[in-house]
Amino acid sequence: MMNAHTQPRDHWPVVGHGWAVAQLRRSLAHGRVRHAYLITGPASVGKTTLARAFAQALNCVGDRPPCGACRPCRLIGQDVHPDVPIVQAEREGGALKIDQVRELQQSLALRPVEGRFRVPILLRFHEATPAAQDALLKTLEEPPPHVVMILTADRADALLPTITSRCQLLLLRALSFDETHRGLQETFGVPPEAADRLARLSGGRIGWAVRAAQDPALLEARAAALDQLEAILRADRVARFRYAAEVAKQPAALRDMLTLWQTYWRDVVLLASGSGVALVNIDRLPALQAVAAHIGPERAADGLEAVSGALERLAQNANTRLTVEVLMLDLPEVATGRLEAASL
Repeated sequence: MMNAHTQPRDHWPVVGHGWAVAQLRRSLAHGRVRHAYLITGPASVGKTTLARAFAQALNCVGDRPPCGACRPCRLIGQDVHPDVPIVQAEREGGALKIDQVRELQQSLALRPVEGRFRVPILLRFHEATPAAQDALLKTLEEPPPHVVMILTADRADALLPTITSRCQLLLLRALSFDETHRGLQETFGVPPEAADRLARLSGGRIGWAVRAAQDPALLEARAAALDQLEAILRADRVARFRYAAEVAKQPAALRDMLTLWQTYWRDVVLLASGSGVALVNIDRLPALQAVAAHIGPERAADGLEAVSGALERLAQNANTRLTVEVLMLDLPEVATGRLEAASL
Protein backbone atom coordinates (compact mmCIF):
# COMPACT_ATOMS: atom_id res chain seq x y z
CA MET A 1 0.00 0.00 0.00
CA MET A 2 1.30 3.44 -0.94
CA ASN A 3 2.20 5.81 1.91
CA ALA A 4 3.47 9.35 2.20
CA HIS A 5 7.06 8.16 1.66
CA THR A 6 6.44 6.15 -1.51
CA GLN A 7 4.22 8.53 -3.46
CA PRO A 8 4.96 9.04 -7.17
CA ARG A 9 6.84 12.17 -8.11
CA ASP A 10 3.74 13.79 -9.60
CA HIS A 11 1.60 13.15 -6.52
CA TRP A 12 -0.68 16.05 -5.75
CA PRO A 13 -0.67 16.58 -1.97
CA VAL A 14 -4.46 16.49 -1.85
CA VAL A 15 -6.65 13.97 -0.05
CA GLY A 16 -9.72 13.12 -2.11
CA HIS A 17 -11.23 15.45 -4.75
CA GLY A 18 -9.72 13.27 -7.47
CA TRP A 19 -11.99 14.73 -10.16
CA ALA A 20 -10.73 18.26 -9.42
CA VAL A 21 -7.11 17.17 -9.49
CA ALA A 22 -7.69 15.34 -12.77
CA GLN A 23 -9.31 18.42 -14.30
CA LEU A 24 -6.43 20.69 -13.29
CA ARG A 25 -3.87 18.13 -14.43
CA ARG A 26 -5.50 17.94 -17.88
CA SER A 27 -5.52 21.74 -18.13
CA LEU A 28 -1.78 21.79 -17.48
CA ALA A 29 -1.05 18.93 -19.86
CA HIS A 30 -2.93 20.55 -22.75
CA GLY A 31 -1.85 24.13 -22.07
CA ARG A 32 -5.40 25.30 -21.36
CA VAL A 33 -4.91 26.96 -17.99
CA ARG A 34 -7.54 29.56 -17.20
CA HIS A 35 -6.56 32.97 -15.84
CA ALA A 36 -8.70 32.58 -12.68
CA TYR A 37 -10.11 29.74 -10.58
CA LEU A 38 -12.69 29.78 -7.78
CA ILE A 39 -12.55 26.83 -5.38
CA THR A 40 -15.63 26.54 -3.17
CA GLY A 41 -16.83 24.11 -0.52
CA PRO A 42 -17.39 23.66 3.22
CA ALA A 43 -14.84 24.91 5.73
CA SER A 44 -11.81 22.61 6.17
CA VAL A 45 -12.73 20.45 3.18
CA GLY A 46 -9.37 21.02 1.43
CA LYS A 47 -9.78 24.21 -0.62
CA THR A 48 -6.51 25.81 0.47
CA THR A 49 -4.59 22.56 0.01
CA LEU A 50 -5.86 22.20 -3.56
CA ALA A 51 -5.08 25.86 -4.33
CA ARG A 52 -1.54 25.48 -3.03
CA ALA A 53 -1.00 22.22 -4.95
CA PHE A 54 -2.16 23.85 -8.21
CA ALA A 55 0.20 26.78 -7.63
CA GLN A 56 3.01 24.24 -7.15
CA ALA A 57 2.10 22.45 -10.37
CA LEU A 58 2.08 25.75 -12.30
CA ASN A 59 5.59 26.71 -11.16
CA CYS A 60 7.20 23.29 -10.61
CA VAL A 61 10.55 22.71 -12.38
CA GLY A 62 10.55 18.95 -11.82
CA ASP A 63 9.84 16.35 -14.51
CA ARG A 64 6.25 15.63 -13.44
CA PRO A 65 4.68 18.60 -11.64
CA PRO A 66 4.06 19.02 -8.83
CA CYS A 67 7.12 17.08 -7.75
CA GLY A 68 7.05 18.48 -4.20
CA ALA A 69 10.86 18.48 -4.04
CA CYS A 70 12.07 21.33 -6.27
CA ARG A 71 12.68 24.82 -4.89
CA PRO A 72 9.38 26.32 -6.16
CA CYS A 73 7.34 23.42 -4.76
CA ARG A 74 9.06 23.67 -1.39
CA LEU A 75 8.67 27.45 -1.13
CA ILE A 76 5.01 27.34 -2.16
CA GLY A 77 4.38 24.54 0.32
CA GLN A 78 5.74 26.83 3.05
CA ASP A 79 3.76 29.87 1.78
CA VAL A 80 6.95 31.86 1.18
CA HIS A 81 7.31 31.84 -2.63
CA PRO A 82 7.67 35.43 -3.90
CA ASP A 83 5.32 34.79 -6.83
CA VAL A 84 2.59 33.05 -4.82
CA PRO A 85 1.29 35.59 -2.28
CA ILE A 86 -1.42 34.57 0.18
CA VAL A 87 -4.08 37.25 0.56
CA GLN A 88 -6.73 36.98 3.26
CA ALA A 89 -8.55 38.86 5.98
CA GLU A 90 -6.44 39.57 9.06
CA ARG A 91 -8.49 37.02 10.99
CA GLU A 92 -11.02 34.40 10.06
CA GLY A 93 -14.44 35.99 10.14
CA GLY A 94 -12.91 39.40 9.46
CA ALA A 95 -12.93 41.43 6.27
CA LEU A 96 -10.59 41.32 3.27
CA LYS A 97 -10.23 44.99 2.39
CA ILE A 98 -9.85 46.99 -0.78
CA ASP A 99 -6.34 48.15 0.17
CA GLN A 100 -5.17 44.53 0.20
CA VAL A 101 -6.53 44.00 -3.31
CA ARG A 102 -4.94 47.20 -4.61
CA GLU A 103 -1.58 46.24 -3.14
CA LEU A 104 -1.86 42.84 -4.82
CA GLN A 105 -2.73 44.42 -8.16
CA GLN A 106 0.42 46.53 -8.09
CA SER A 107 2.56 43.42 -7.68
CA LEU A 108 0.69 41.51 -10.41
CA ALA A 109 1.65 44.15 -12.96
CA LEU A 110 5.28 43.04 -12.57
CA ARG A 111 6.83 39.98 -14.17
CA PRO A 112 7.33 36.92 -11.92
CA VAL A 113 10.44 37.06 -9.72
CA GLU A 114 11.50 33.46 -10.24
CA GLY A 115 8.50 31.39 -11.32
CA ARG A 116 6.69 30.97 -14.64
CA PHE A 117 3.50 32.45 -13.20
CA ARG A 118 2.42 34.79 -10.49
CA VAL A 119 -0.26 32.80 -8.67
CA PRO A 120 -1.94 34.87 -5.95
CA ILE A 121 -4.15 32.79 -3.64
CA LEU A 122 -7.01 34.81 -2.16
CA LEU A 123 -8.35 32.79 0.77
CA ARG A 124 -11.92 33.01 2.11
CA PHE A 125 -12.82 35.54 -0.54
CA HIS A 126 -16.40 35.51 0.71
CA GLU A 127 -14.96 37.74 3.46
CA ALA A 128 -13.97 40.38 0.89
CA THR A 129 -15.85 43.64 1.18
CA PRO A 130 -17.99 44.63 -1.84
CA ALA A 131 -15.43 47.33 -2.61
CA ALA A 132 -12.60 44.78 -2.55
CA GLN A 133 -14.53 42.48 -4.88
CA ASP A 134 -15.23 45.38 -7.25
CA ALA A 135 -11.54 46.29 -7.24
CA LEU A 136 -10.55 42.76 -8.23
CA LEU A 137 -12.84 42.82 -11.26
CA LYS A 138 -10.43 44.92 -13.33
CA THR A 139 -7.71 42.28 -12.96
CA LEU A 140 -10.16 39.48 -13.76
CA GLU A 141 -11.37 41.31 -16.87
CA GLU A 142 -7.88 42.18 -18.16
CA PRO A 143 -5.49 39.68 -16.54
CA PRO A 144 -1.76 39.92 -17.28
CA PRO A 145 -0.62 36.87 -19.29
CA HIS A 146 1.72 35.70 -16.52
CA VAL A 147 -0.98 35.68 -13.80
CA VAL A 148 -3.21 32.80 -12.66
CA MET A 149 -5.47 33.81 -9.79
CA ILE A 150 -6.94 31.31 -7.31
CA LEU A 151 -9.82 32.32 -5.05
CA THR A 152 -11.38 30.19 -2.33
CA ALA A 153 -14.80 30.72 -0.75
CA ASP A 154 -17.34 28.74 1.22
CA ARG A 155 -20.00 29.42 -1.42
CA ALA A 156 -19.91 30.89 -4.91
CA ASP A 157 -23.17 32.81 -4.36
CA ALA A 158 -21.50 34.74 -1.53
CA LEU A 159 -19.49 36.58 -4.21
CA LEU A 160 -20.54 39.09 -6.84
CA PRO A 161 -21.87 37.32 -9.95
CA THR A 162 -19.35 39.27 -12.00
CA ILE A 163 -16.57 37.63 -9.98
CA THR A 164 -17.81 34.06 -10.31
CA SER A 165 -18.57 34.41 -14.04
CA ARG A 166 -14.93 35.21 -14.75
CA CYS A 167 -13.52 32.20 -12.88
CA GLN A 168 -13.34 28.48 -13.54
CA LEU A 169 -15.43 27.03 -10.71
CA LEU A 170 -14.32 23.97 -8.74
CA LEU A 171 -16.95 22.92 -6.20
CA LEU A 172 -15.48 20.63 -3.53
CA ARG A 173 -17.76 18.46 -1.43
CA ALA A 174 -17.20 16.72 1.88
CA LEU A 175 -15.17 13.53 1.50
CA SER A 176 -16.60 10.10 2.08
CA PHE A 177 -15.80 8.24 5.28
CA ASP A 178 -13.47 5.88 3.39
CA GLU A 179 -11.55 8.73 1.70
CA THR A 180 -11.11 10.56 5.00
CA HIS A 181 -10.15 7.41 6.90
CA ARG A 182 -7.62 6.34 4.27
CA GLY A 183 -6.15 9.84 3.95
CA LEU A 184 -5.67 10.19 7.71
CA GLN A 185 -3.76 6.91 7.85
CA GLU A 186 -1.76 6.95 4.62
CA THR A 187 -0.95 10.66 4.28
CA PHE A 188 -0.85 11.85 7.88
CA GLY A 189 0.07 8.68 9.77
CA VAL A 190 -2.92 8.69 12.12
CA PRO A 191 -3.35 5.30 13.88
CA PRO A 192 -6.30 3.22 12.58
CA GLU A 193 -8.53 3.55 15.65
CA ALA A 194 -8.06 7.32 15.88
CA ALA A 195 -8.50 7.64 12.10
CA ASP A 196 -11.80 5.77 12.34
CA ARG A 197 -13.14 8.07 15.04
CA LEU A 198 -11.96 11.30 13.42
CA ALA A 199 -13.22 10.29 9.98
CA ARG A 200 -16.69 9.87 11.47
CA LEU A 201 -16.66 13.02 13.58
CA SER A 202 -15.26 15.22 10.80
CA GLY A 203 -18.21 14.71 8.48
CA GLY A 204 -15.75 14.55 5.57
CA ARG A 205 -13.85 17.72 6.48
CA ILE A 206 -10.32 16.36 6.19
CA GLY A 207 -8.71 19.61 7.37
CA TRP A 208 -10.60 19.50 10.65
CA ALA A 209 -9.77 15.82 11.12
CA VAL A 210 -6.05 16.46 10.64
CA ARG A 211 -6.04 19.37 13.08
CA ALA A 212 -8.01 17.34 15.62
CA ALA A 213 -5.46 14.52 15.34
CA GLN A 214 -2.71 17.00 16.17
CA ASP A 215 -4.58 19.04 18.78
CA PRO A 216 -6.96 17.27 21.21
CA ALA A 217 -8.32 20.68 22.22
CA LEU A 218 -10.38 20.67 19.01
CA LEU A 219 -12.25 17.60 20.20
CA GLU A 220 -12.91 19.35 23.50
CA ALA A 221 -14.18 22.41 21.63
CA ARG A 222 -16.42 20.18 19.52
CA ALA A 223 -17.93 18.58 22.62
CA ALA A 224 -18.48 22.01 24.20
CA ALA A 225 -20.19 23.32 21.04
CA LEU A 226 -22.60 20.38 20.91
CA ASP A 227 -23.23 20.63 24.66
CA GLN A 228 -24.15 24.26 24.09
CA LEU A 229 -26.56 23.35 21.29
CA GLU A 230 -28.34 20.83 23.50
CA ALA A 231 -28.54 23.42 26.29
CA ILE A 232 -30.08 25.92 23.86
CA LEU A 233 -32.73 23.41 22.81
CA ARG A 234 -33.85 23.30 26.45
CA ALA A 235 -33.55 27.06 27.02
CA ASP A 236 -36.21 29.75 26.92
CA ARG A 237 -36.09 32.76 24.60
CA VAL A 238 -34.38 35.05 27.13
CA ALA A 239 -31.50 32.60 27.63
CA ARG A 240 -31.19 32.07 23.88
CA PHE A 241 -30.91 35.80 23.19
CA ARG A 242 -28.35 36.17 25.97
CA TYR A 243 -26.27 33.46 24.33
CA ALA A 244 -26.66 35.11 20.89
CA ALA A 245 -25.20 38.35 22.25
CA GLU A 246 -22.12 36.52 23.55
CA VAL A 247 -21.38 34.27 20.58
CA ALA A 248 -21.85 37.09 18.04
CA LYS A 249 -18.66 38.66 19.43
CA GLN A 250 -16.61 35.75 18.05
CA PRO A 251 -17.45 35.44 14.31
CA ALA A 252 -14.67 32.99 13.42
CA ALA A 253 -15.56 30.61 16.25
CA LEU A 254 -19.23 31.07 15.40
CA ARG A 255 -18.78 29.70 11.88
CA ASP A 256 -16.93 26.65 13.19
CA MET A 257 -19.63 26.09 15.78
CA LEU A 258 -22.47 26.36 13.28
CA THR A 259 -20.71 23.93 10.96
CA LEU A 260 -20.72 21.42 13.83
CA TRP A 261 -24.36 22.18 14.60
CA GLN A 262 -25.14 21.50 10.95
CA THR A 263 -23.75 17.95 11.23
CA TYR A 264 -25.80 17.47 14.43
CA TRP A 265 -29.04 18.49 12.73
CA ARG A 266 -28.23 16.31 9.72
CA ASP A 267 -28.02 13.37 12.13
CA VAL A 268 -31.33 14.35 13.75
CA VAL A 269 -33.00 14.47 10.31
CA LEU A 270 -31.62 11.04 9.44
CA LEU A 271 -32.89 9.52 12.69
CA ALA A 272 -36.27 11.25 12.55
CA SER A 273 -36.86 10.03 8.99
CA GLY A 274 -35.74 6.48 9.76
CA SER A 275 -32.81 6.62 7.33
CA GLY A 276 -30.09 4.00 7.61
CA VAL A 277 -27.35 6.42 6.51
CA ALA A 278 -24.37 6.49 8.89
CA LEU A 279 -24.37 9.27 11.47
CA VAL A 280 -21.54 11.73 11.99
CA ASN A 281 -21.96 12.39 15.73
CA ILE A 282 -22.36 8.77 16.73
CA ASP A 283 -20.96 9.53 20.20
CA ARG A 284 -24.08 11.68 20.84
CA LEU A 285 -26.54 8.97 19.82
CA PRO A 286 -28.80 9.02 22.93
CA ALA A 287 -29.31 12.79 22.72
CA LEU A 288 -29.80 12.65 18.95
CA GLN A 289 -32.43 9.97 19.35
CA ALA A 290 -34.20 11.98 22.05
CA VAL A 291 -34.33 15.11 19.88
CA ALA A 292 -35.48 13.17 16.80
CA ALA A 293 -38.23 11.38 18.73
CA HIS A 294 -39.49 14.61 20.30
CA ILE A 295 -39.66 16.88 17.26
CA GLY A 296 -40.20 14.51 14.32
CA PRO A 297 -38.91 14.71 10.73
CA GLU A 298 -40.54 18.01 9.69
CA ARG A 299 -39.24 20.07 12.59
CA ALA A 300 -35.88 18.28 12.35
CA ALA A 301 -35.63 19.50 8.75
CA ASP A 302 -36.54 23.00 9.97
CA GLY A 303 -33.64 22.86 12.45
CA LEU A 304 -31.18 21.86 9.74
CA GLU A 305 -32.49 24.56 7.44
CA ALA A 306 -32.19 27.17 10.20
CA VAL A 307 -28.51 26.40 10.84
CA SER A 308 -27.67 26.10 7.14
CA GLY A 309 -29.41 29.38 6.46
CA ALA A 310 -27.45 31.12 9.21
CA LEU A 311 -24.19 29.88 7.71
CA GLU A 312 -25.23 31.13 4.28
CA ARG A 313 -26.11 34.57 5.61
CA LEU A 314 -22.81 34.84 7.46
CA ALA A 315 -20.96 33.90 4.28
CA GLN A 316 -22.76 36.83 2.63
CA ASN A 317 -21.53 39.18 5.39
CA ALA A 318 -24.92 39.58 7.04
CA ASN A 319 -25.12 41.20 10.47
CA THR A 320 -23.70 38.59 12.85
CA ARG A 321 -25.81 39.28 15.91
CA LEU A 322 -29.06 39.57 13.96
CA THR A 323 -28.27 36.31 12.17
CA VAL A 324 -27.71 34.47 15.44
CA GLU A 325 -30.82 35.96 17.04
CA VAL A 326 -32.95 34.77 14.10
CA LEU A 327 -31.39 31.33 14.44
CA MET A 328 -32.25 31.24 18.15
CA LEU A 329 -35.89 31.93 17.28
CA ASP A 330 -35.96 29.28 14.56
CA LEU A 331 -34.43 26.39 16.48
CA PRO A 332 -37.02 23.97 17.91
CA GLU A 333 -37.50 23.50 21.64
CA VAL A 334 -36.96 20.08 23.24
CA ALA A 335 -38.40 19.10 26.59
CA THR A 336 -35.74 19.36 29.29
CA GLY A 337 -36.37 15.91 30.69
CA ARG A 338 -35.76 14.17 27.37
CA LEU A 339 -32.24 15.55 26.84
CA GLU A 340 -31.27 15.25 30.48
CA ALA A 341 -32.32 11.60 30.50
CA ALA A 342 -30.39 10.99 27.29
CA SER A 343 -27.21 12.43 28.79
CA LEU A 344 -27.21 10.08 31.76
